[in-house]
Amino acid sequence: MTLSQKDELVELIVQNIEELGDQEDVELPEKLGATTPMFGEAGFLDSMSLVSLVVAIEQSLEERYGKTISLADEKALSRQHSPYRTIETLAEYAAEALDAE
Repeated sequence: MTLSQKDELVELIVQNIEELGDQEDVELPEKLGATTPMFGEAGFLDSMSLVSLVVAIEQSLEERYGKTISLADEKALSRQHSPYRTIETLAEYAAEALDAE
């Protein structure tokens, strides 16, 4: 995974979070960045918002990279550390999924 790909994925996720905030009236943190907690104890997303976000990111990834990937598969859900903790952990997981395609 190149640094630029990770940065690009972080940016894509942030864009999708901002759109989710507008569309579903989700209260977002003042600043969104790689280390922003998304889901879990310190996160700002509930489970329904997380599902909506994951679907939107999957669609964005397909549009940008021409690959259909699943970010909510058994592999993601069975990890010891959830890929949904922060924007960065989701970007890393998305990069792994893209590289595996």
